[in-house]
Amino acid sequence: MVGGFVFDSLYFGRIDDLWNTQIVFLAYAGICLVSIPLLHFIEARGERTGRRPRWRGLLPIVTQFAFGGFWSGFLIFYARSASLDASWPFLLVLVAIFLGNEILSRYHDRLVFASILFFFALYSYAIFALPIYTHSIGTLTFIGSSVVATLVFALFTVLIRSLGRERFATDLFRMRAGAVGVLVLITLFYFTNILPPLPLSAKAVGVYHSIDRVEGRYQASEEIGRQSWQARAAAYLGRTPTLHIVAGDSAYAYSSIFAPTALSTIIIHRWQWLDRATGAWETRFALTYPITGGADGGYHGYSAIIPKVEGSWRVSIETSDRRVIARLPFTVQFVDVSPTLETVTLP
Repeated sequence: MVGGFVFDSLYFGRIDDLWNTQIVFLAYAGICLVSIPLLHFIEARGERTGRRPRWRGLLPIVTQFAFGGFWSGFLIFYARSASLDASWPFLLVLVAIFLGNEILSRYHDRLVFASILFFFALYSYAIFALPIYTHSIGTLTFIGSSVVATLVFALFTVLIRSLGRERFATDLFRMRAGAVGVLVLITLFYFTNILPPLPLSAKAVGVYHSIDRVEGRYQASEEIGRQSWQARAAAYLGRTPTLHIVAGDSAYAYSSIFAPTALSTIIIHRWQWLDRATGAWETRFALTYPITGGADGGYHGYSAIIPKVEGSWRVSIETSDRRVIARLPFTVQFVDVSPTLETVTLP
């Protein structure tokens, strides 16, 4: 399991790569479309004749391999796209299924269990595959992915039924109920902005004292020591950086967002301040700008405001349908003298 996950992490590149990504996912789907119905057919015929080939025991293993490939790829791409504080429930579901695929492997010969996992895989794949081919994201595209996944699963159930009608009849209700449960869960994740905004992902983000474009590259000014290992360790431990600024000066937020080739969409920089009295994040400024996909390093953009109050701030980088690509928490502290700054080139 660990080896396969490491291999996939190194093998998978861009999410819109046809051969290294899309063909692999389609191959996993093809394996499931063959192995699950074939095992069902063998078991259905065995109930009538009492004979089952010994090699049928390989089919659950093949199915498990395909599911393992699905969950590994989903974890890689959804984790790249997710903001942990917004999308952790969905990522937790993926991790649970990924581990369960290994721990509960003996249950893969059960039709209902395998079929529900297959629908989850179809749905999770359609969510980011359809925008790649339609060059658009948003609520209509998400609904389209729901329809595509449901239609493919319906054809899958028709195939299952044709290969073993009697055995299928006993499992039909549970298969449908499980699929509806998956549909409701992921739809709920989408409309509560928990679902990561694949196929978009943040390549680089940060908050700075200033940002300028110099000879085609973006350069920023930040406080000396922000790139030290101590500062990086503090960031990994959840400590937010402090921006020491003179009252009246600006703060800048930078983002480099990857999008698949030919996909055009809207990105929002939403600046928010935490009202300690109410515990609510108040939006103080929002900048909207269009991006076009295709560049390996992502589409660069930045915004700036003049903070009027000290305290906890964050910049939420979002899609047009309010899904969070990244969040940049920081603390504003006013000072009389501007701190010593250094210039860094942004990726």
